[in-house]
Amino acid sequence: MKRILACAALALCTVAAFAQWSNPSADIPAYNATPPANVKALPPILSGNQLTGPNFSEPYQVKAYQMAAKVPAVLHQLPCYCRCDRALGHNSLHSCFEGLHGAECSTCMKEGVYAYQMTMKGRSVKQIRDGIEKGDYESIDLTKL
Repeated sequence: MKRILACAALALCTVAAFAQWSNPSADIPAYNATPPANVKALPPILSGNQLTGPNFSEPYQVKAYQMAAKVPAVLHQLPCYCRCDRALGHNSLHSCFEGLHGAECSTCMKEGVYAYQMTMKGRSVKQIRDGIEKGDYESIDLTKL
């Protein structure tokens, strides 16, 4: 029993010591570092009649997609912190709005709305990405869109 506890303590110390050298930027979700070569070549963001049905039961869901559609190149360069890059293979926040995922996930919607609002305020993509990485999007109240 002492040997098991000693091994567990050693493992815990090793993990704690390793954490100080870990690279925090390595945990940033997938995004594209540069703008798309051709914005029109990006997969389309859902729009029009596609924004109806059970996945769009709240007005803010539709509004989030409408805002996202206005800044596709920006979304292409932003990570999504719901970690859909791992679970769904998304390569940026833009991917969330190509299908229904963005309507089902408050993180995606908040990040998309934040990206739109910051773009309208003249922020650069880097500034928007930095804000998302700090969690600034979390203050977005979707019900007030």
